[in-house]
Amino acid sequence: MKIRDLESTSEHFIRQVAAILVEAFRDNWPDAWPDMESALEEVHQSFQPDRISRVALADDGEVLGWVGGISEYDGNVWELDPLAVDPKHQGRGIGSALVADFEEQVRQRGGLTIRLGTDDESNQTTLSGVDLYSNLWERIANIRNLRRHPYEFYGKLGYTIVGVMPDANGYGKPDIIMAKRVSYPQEKA
Repeated sequence: MKIRDLESTSEHFIRQVAAILVEAFRDNWPDAWPDMESALEEVHQSFQPDRISRVALADDGEVLGWVGGISEYDGNVWELDPLAVDPKHQGRGIGSALVADFEEQVRQRGGLTIRLGTDDESNQTTLSGVDLYSNLWERIANIRNLRRHPYEFYGKLGYTIVGVMPDANGYGKPDIIMAKRVSYPQEKA
């Protein structure tokens, strides 16, 4: 496997990435990219100058996964969005490799922190289906994964829950906000 920039001229790879977006998010986040048109639009937006767009390729050129990112806070913070691995290749370290590569890309650009949102729209955690305005921090501290929610994946990679946006996707459907510091500012001599 190799990871490299997804280029705006690589239409063959772009179409594979879009198909992966649709398929990877279909079960738990069906409204994210419900069709090829919306997925292609997302991929094409990733070529803007303040973005990172990286693709994992098998030795035969098959797209295995994709990670995108958006510069925020004058480049100090980058949002990791989205991360998608072809469902038939999940669980093989591809997502972890894409996140590690993304972290290195952010460091090279002088970024300090990466943030991401992990929506819970389908009751995958104990933060879903409840009023988070009541005992919020206790609920975050005692979060449990009920059905393969990605917050645990990111936690294993060093990301920490830094907050929750209650009702982000409708009542009882929060966005779980996670972040990780990936570098420190260089001290001036």
